[in-house]
Amino acid sequence: MNCIIVDDEPLARAEMQSLILEVSKINILGSFSNAPAALEFLKTNAVDLIFLDIEMPLVNGLEFAKMLPKDCLIIFTTAYSQYALKSYELDAIDYLLKPIEKPRLEKAIEKAILYHQLLSQGTVKNTVESNTKEFLFIKADRRFYKLNFDEIKFIEGLKDYVVIHTKTQKLITAMNLKTIHQKLPAEIFSRVSKSFVVNLNGIDSFDNHTIYIDESEIPLGEVYRSDFFAAYSGGSLNLDV
Repeated sequence: MNCIIVDDEPLARAEMQSLILEVSKINILGSFSNAPAALEFLKTNAVDLIFLDIEMPLVNGLEFAKMLPKDCLIIFTTAYSQYALKSYELDAIDYLLKPIEKPRLEKAIEKAILYHQLLSQGTVKNTVESNTKEFLFIKADRRFYKLNFDEIKFIEGLKDYVVIHTKTQKLITAMNLKTIHQKLPAEIFSRVSKSFVVNLNGIDSFDNHTIYIDESEIPLGEVYRSDFFAAYSGGSLNLDV
């Protein structure tokens, strides 16, 4: 798996390169101080993953992300937490706050490697064929698999696909998030951001910005917040807390 680093701070680029080498064996093809230079590199080099700063001169990271090929994964690296929700709207794999800790980086890279493997399998064969009040039928390799709703923890939009996170595995299907959400019971599943649908019964805790399910931290979008609070608590929670 090939990656590049894009950050306008030389020290930040050096630190990121050192951290990546410590926690992973992915290939670092280069590092760049601005988005135009990185974009020029991408024209002639195959890059699977970009570690991308946000606040940069010329073109910021969010704008640059919109220019990238669909098969290029992004991990944002920034000192500013306010961009987190926007980053997930751009199908970012992860969002790391500086100073970046090794365990957090390692977790993000493992996720990127997994998703790269899923997306590199060629045409995604898994499809949602049907649904009932209690389960979905997933078709994979000419077989139908029954997926009970209580097994689904959350569903994540990724590029042109969705990743169904269950208690035991991750299934990628060629379907957008809106379509699969419509196949799920509204009393159990809630859309909480542009990129995530969660199983309300599987939530461990949450605050005004994040939902926690097991070890996963799921962003709670501002436009979805009031509907989520209403669905989860019947409107009894104070949104201003």
